Amino acid sequence: MNVAVIQFPGSNCDGDALHAARLTLDPDAQFVWHTDDGLPAGTDLVFLPGGFSYGDHLRSGAVAARSPIMNAVKAHAERGGYVLGVCNGFQVLTEAGLLPGALSRNTDLHFLCRPVHLRVETSDTAFTGAYTAGQIIEIPIAHGEGNYYADPETVARLEGDGRVVFRYVDNPNGSLNDIAGIISERGNVLGMMPHPERAVEALLGSEDGRGLFESLKGVLVK
Repeated sequence: MNVAVIQFPGSNCDGDALHAARLTLDPDAQFVWHTDDGLPAGTDLVFLPGGFSYGDHLRSGAVAARSPIMNAVKAHAERGGYVLGVCNGFQVLTEAGLLPGALSRNTDLHFLCRPVHLRVETSDTAFTGAYTAGQIIEIPIAHGEGNYYADPETVARLEGDGRVVFRYVDNPNGSLNDIAGIISERGNVLGMMPHPERAVEALLGSEDGRGLFESLKGVLVK
């Protein structure tokens, strides 16, 4: 399979994302710069990494969502291609309209950087097939604006359609319904605030994030 990791000015988890992708999915995973107007031929998965794209100018992810490369990312998603947005990448996905809702300041207004426990709400997605529903996993967070919000109708639709993929066990940031990660209606775009790419090796303190990449591998590698 082929993985493209998008780099924006201010990305600081791009190296982690590339390492995790090369370790678990594609030894030749490559960076794609935000001003490029297309993805590498044959791209299967687009990874939008964490960081502070454009210094969080205006709103987190707002400027990055309007970068030239995002036209290609949107087209990729519309074709059914897989997209993973982590932390700032999740913010970019909401700003780009690829996922509903928004991420606002944590309720305590502090930047949070620590391991948290998540509950896998469903194993019936391309991103969670290697987990079991109800499984508790430990994944680190590192964000100041991870408080997920959407209007009541949108939240009800996400819940009713089973599109809340990960939920905080002990909500660290005030997210509605303890939401830590959601998936698109077609099931090919996932946004989450915790960092699975930082939990793919025991040396890093947890291998619980590896299941996400193994799930994708099972879907994409034939």
